[in-house]
Amino acid sequence: MALDHEAIYKAYAGTVVSIDDSAGAFDASGASVSLDQSKIDSARATLNAEAAAIKYQTDRTTNGSKTYDTIGNQLDMIYADLVAGKLDTTGTWATHIKAVKDANPKP
Repeated sequence: MALDHEAIYKAYAGTVVSIDDSAGAFDASGASVSLDQSKIDSARATLNAEAAAIKYQTDRTTNGSKTYDTIGNQLDMIYADLVAGKLDTTGTWATHIKAVKDANPKP
């Protein structure tokens, strides 16, 4: 039986200090901790949501197929758009940001 160690540690933070897949979870004194699967499932859902939020952020900044340009380049895009009278959705900066957001939608 493989236990979800990460979710158990989150669900029982401060209580569970060790987990053995065949024996269960234990506190600091070595006493067995009774596990509630609904509490573990809730912790897993939270961990998955946290991971999705981090992935969403890194996809837009470093790991995605389309990422944000550097701040300096974005400021240059905004200045060029300002000078060209294109501070709207047709400007270089706005189209760049939209392309990144479209390539990396929120989870």
